[in-house]
Amino acid sequence: MKHDTVIVLDFGAQYSQLIARRVRESKVYCEILPYSASVAQILEKNPKGIILSGGPSSVYAKGAPHVSKEVFELGIPILGICYGMQLLSYALNGKVQKASKREFGLAPMKIKDRHNLFAGLPATLQAWMSHGDHVTKLPAGFKVMASTANCHLAAAGNDQKKIYGIQFHPEVVHTQKGTKIIENFVRKVCGCKPTWSMDSYEKIAIEQIREQVGKGRVICGVSGGVDSTVAAALIHRAIGKQLSCVFVNNGVLRKDEAEQVVAMFKNQLHIPLHYVNSEKLFLDLLDGVSEPEKKRKIIGGTFIRVFEQKARELQKKEGAFDFLAQGTLYPDVIESVSVKGPSAVIKSHHNVGGLPKDMKFKLVEPLRELFKDEVRELGARLRIPHELLWRQPFPGPGLAVRLLGPITKQRLDILREADAIVQEEIQKAGLYYSIWQSFAVLTPIKTVGVMGDERTYENVCAIRAVHSTDAMTADWVKLPYELLGQISNRMINEVRGINRVVYDITSKPPGTIEWE
Repeated sequence: MKHDTVIVLDFGAQYSQLIARRVRESKVYCEILPYSASVAQILEKNPKGIILSGGPSSVYAKGAPHVSKEVFELGIPILGICYGMQLLSYALNGKVQKASKREFGLAPMKIKDRHNLFAGLPATLQAWMSHGDHVTKLPAGFKVMASTANCHLAAAGNDQKKIYGIQFHPEVVHTQKGTKIIENFVRKVCGCKPTWSMDSYEKIAIEQIREQVGKGRVICGVSGGVDSTVAAALIHRAIGKQLSCVFVNNGVLRKDEAEQVVAMFKNQLHIPLHYVNSEKLFLDLLDGVSEPEKKRKIIGGTFIRVFEQKARELQKKEGAFDFLAQGTLYPDVIESVSVKGPSAVIKSHHNVGGLPKDMKFKLVEPLRELFKDEVRELGARLRIPHELLWRQPFPGPGLAVRLLGPITKQRLDILREADAIVQEEIQKAGLYYSIWQSFAVLTPIKTVGVMGDERTYENVCAIRAVHSTDAMTADWVKLPYELLGQISNRMINEVRGINRVVYDITSKPPGTIEWE
């Protein structure tokens, strides 16, 4: 089935991925392209709608990102969000100026035109604003559709050309009815059919896997997490015995994790699994390494080398392997490489940016365009157990990115015990499945403490817990004081090497979920 498609042109907005996610929530397929994509590249996607994202620039500044005016003459409906509104106004001979009052946060917005974009919405709603520039004169043929106290032109449009601009951000949860506004654009204005679902995706993905692999063989690295497990289950459904799954103990796993993963694949998923214990190899290479990106590169590169060696061993029994399968997700791709637009590279993921250039395998990444909640929905269709499906995400580089400073076996063991306490207490409190991620971070900071009558000088351990839906944004969890106290007491009393516990109350942005 061919899906209707909406394209998001990315101008460097931190929320571009959320726009795409909201479009998909409307059951319409969406992709992100860089603002610099040519008209030919845009038309190649055959989009029924184009969304211009926000961005940090001023449209009138030298070097600001722009699109070809031809984009506005294609006859394809366009929605400009924040910078996107300013850009289309500027391109169509309107005026954009620095606002006398910068507007940031929630603002009551009065809707003056409740057709098309605002169909079915109340006359007033709260909208999330974040802008220093604003449109002061609309292009010819445009009308005012909504206003706030500080922004007369909060929304405007040209119904005939189906081009609309909104100064606020409908993609963030703070804007009331924001998802409905995006749905109105893609469904009412663009006329997209709601055919995008994990049911349809499963069928298409299976066909694509079979087409890509043919009669070849696939080796799949699994970690026991949601992403790699769903990828393995999907590929197994597509090609059966042509798939061999391998689980590598890379030395930076959580307490008892290796045993749990092996048991799960054997007893619950019934997918054959080869276990490789390479803990010593990884830890020898990581010993004393402090720089976060170097840790990732070592783990990613060694991971592939171990796979190649295991593949050579297995091919004598099962035949040669042509492909490596991974559970790479859309946020991994976006955060690792700025191929979608001018957004900053935040960090590389070992399953995206850490692969060696001379890798012998071709990649199979069936989840590469999915967000985490879509992966879980797909996993439910594949009948993966609930407790696994809703397991909290665990980074590919494992505890290496939760161990700040040099990696040593001793420090990893301290972190394992501390993290196990966090997991146990969060589970006991009945909060595990309502929290996106909760874990311990061992810092390189030591502080003075007193235990009994003796002075101590030991490590500071941080607790991190966040709420999120797709890992692109996250809010810190307000854990009960009693729970934090219980975790702290257990860590200090049970884990030798920790004498102080702190709680991380940073949201994303400005922070990231992981510390490295």
